[in-house]
Amino acid sequence: SCLLTFRDEFAALLPGADSALLAERSFLFEELLAADLTAGRIALPFADQGGRVAHLHGHCHQKSFGAMGSVETVLRAVPGLDLRVIESSCCGMAGAFGYRPESIETSFAMAELSLFPALRAAGPDDLVVADGTSCRHQIHDGAQREAVHVARVLAAALDSAA
Repeated sequence: SCLLTFRDEFAALLPGADSALLAERSFLFEELLAADLTAGRIALPFADQGGRVAHLHGHCHQKSFGAMGSVETVLRAVPGLDLRVIESSCCGMAGAFGYRPESIETSFAMAELSLFPALRAAGPDDLVVADGTSCRHQIHDGAQREAVHVARVLAAALDSAA
């Protein structure tokens, strides 16, 4: 969320050509990786995951900036990984919002709209992927599941024999 906020607001905070150039050339890890994979500049030696299921929850900033396609692209590059995108809105955490005593019920109610039910329906050995730190905390606290960043999924999928 910090990089996407930077990309969105940097030029407004510090107008000028340098700021615009920096914002324009700022990429999320998965955006850069997806672009390189799609263009054929890299090939990663992923091991076949044998049909392992991965449930993907998108961070609000990723969704609002259209960055979820890149996350899906890199995860779909892993052979044998059955990617299932969770159709959800905000997880409800929204930074510190979900930790405040006056808003924790609202936070969990937001997650109950679609995220938590999808995770309860997931298999016990299925992966849960969420790039947002606050999303991972919400998933842990409200669904008792460990969610991991896409980088960890990709690192674990690398073929150690290659």
